Amino acid sequence: MNQLAATNILWNVILVEELIKRDKLRKAVLSVSAEAVRGVKMLGVKPVSMSTSSVDEFAAVLQGSYFGKKFNALQAYAYVKYAETMWTLSMARKYPELKSVVVSPGNTKGTQAPDALPPPMRFMLKYVMMPIVFPMMGEMVHTLEVGAKRFVDGISDERYKSGAFYASREGKLSGATVDQSTFFTDLKNTSFQDNANEAIHRFIN
Repeated sequence: MNQLAATNILWNVILVEELIKRDKLRKAVLSVSAEAVRGVKMLGVKPVSMSTSSVDEFAAVLQGSYFGKKFNALQAYAYVKYAETMWTLSMARKYPELKSVVVSPGNTKGTQAPDALPPPMRFMLKYVMMPIVFPMMGEMVHTLEVGAKRFVDGISDERYKSGAFYASREGKLSGATVDQSTFFTDLKNTSFQDNANEAIHRFIN
């Protein structure tokens, strides 16, 4: 498993599953995902689109070989977050007594997320897009407090249902959250969910 996948998935999965095994997790599991999964046109991030969504294909994403020599950090991040999202959705079916929900914080100011990007993209995002362009467009950026509230709502608000991924409306990065499977239908595919789960466990077991 490459560093990107290990950072975003591996330890989260191990922690959650060990807590469940020891009967220490009894209410909710919340995974952090991103609008990048269903694509962010303005940032050049295409929606995740896998050929078969097989176990081998998910494993290639986690290993990094899926991207070949044309590695794009934002696009790779979208695929890794998709794998984590699908694992969480599979957990909702495996442990129906727990609320397993996926939430994106949205396009949030005041984080260090842009620091991992290549210098030109980092400069554009931090000093042009975030402070100038996005605010002019409406529902494209918000404060750290707003992003954090999404997580609180994901756990405590009954409108957020187990087995769903909530993020901004299609074409937006802020504002109201909606179930992403209403327009990104691969999220509903239980076989894809199970394949992601199996692929992740290839690197654990």
